[in-house]
Amino acid sequence: MSRNALTVSGEPVPEALALAAEWQDLESRSRPTVFLSWQWIGEWLAVYRPNAMLLRVKEQGRVVGLGIVVETTERRHGVLHSRCLRLHQMGDRFLDQIWIEYNGFLAEYGYQDAVSEACLAYICREWRDWDEFILGAIEQQEAEHYATVTGLHPHIRWEAPCYGVDLNALRRSGIGYLDLLSRNTRHQIRRARRLYEERGEVRLVRPDSVDQALAMFDEIGPWHLRRWGSGPDESGFANPDFVRFHRTLISNQWANGGVDVIAVKVGEQVIASFYNLLHEKTVYFYLGGMHVETDNRLKPGLVGHALCIEDYRHHGFQYYDFMGGEERYKSNLGQLHCRLVQVALQRDRFKLRLEDVARRARHRIRHEFGAGQQS
Repeated sequence: MSRNALTVSGEPVPEALALAAEWQDLESRSRPTVFLSWQWIGEWLAVYRPNAMLLRVKEQGRVVGLGIVVETTERRHGVLHSRCLRLHQMGDRFLDQIWIEYNGFLAEYGYQDAVSEACLAYICREWRDWDEFILGAIEQQEAEHYATVTGLHPHIRWEAPCYGVDLNALRRSGIGYLDLLSRNTRHQIRRARRLYEERGEVRLVRPDSVDQALAMFDEIGPWHLRRWGSGPDESGFANPDFVRFHRTLISNQWANGGVDVIAVKVGEQVIASFYNLLHEKTVYFYLGGMHVETDNRLKPGLVGHALCIEDYRHHGFQYYDFMGGEERYKSNLGQLHCRLVQVALQRDRFKLRLEDVARRARHRIRHEFGAGQQS
């Protein structure tokens, strides 16, 4: 049979234990990011228990693709109701604040396009009662491919660049990480490191137990809240569901090496803390908290990331991924490697076409008003 002879079926998501073996077997034949590994998906299912459907793709009886789809209704502008399908998300902004990145269908290596096309065709053909299929955050090229193969209208809801450091290339180069950076960034880090060393030894400290890891994660909270705010859609530490998910993830994954919590200390003072996800020799920087310094020459975040990058390189990791975000430090410390988007693939619905017309008109007015203000 040809590779395109794939069959797709949908059924309610089975119990986590039953799905775990199937998901992990396919994962062993795939190259997923951490967000499509059972490390993340298993915890998501266990913590949130979504009412969802499992899509299973087979070729000659062998499972080559899996995905979990949640159906919700979204209300916008007070009057518009849209029936939405979401991949590996709940459709609730508080439950989805854990913010999956590099999303998509789990597929055996070499079958990525075939699996996604088969699943999208199945959803469009067999599930009629929906208006939008929302996928995010996924790579921009994937979003464009999904829109092309379905013929659906793509509405980009969010987008951001991704920066990272290729630790394999850094090892091969034989030079230090700082030597890859711009002269200004390199100067800032070296000056801050020198000033910190006047206070005491600068070092990385990791927890010795899961209880210590949880305590270190909790200690990031006040710094993160101060930096990002405590309102809706700001710091996740203001969201009990966010905190519950990550404390569960740390409890279950720290001993397996799936998460890493690091404190950057100067003497006995913590100046920065980082919470990272680890998977297949890739480091995913998830969040951090920094001490607020009154001396702007002190850069706890830059110093901390530089120390972590060198440490992970020393321990054989392959990539340090800052993930999606426009923050300047990410572009200063890493190289652009992709763009992520959240896309809504929309069926031809009058209400959605009307919404799109209103959206375009609003953007045009804002653009013209902004240009008028500058003239």
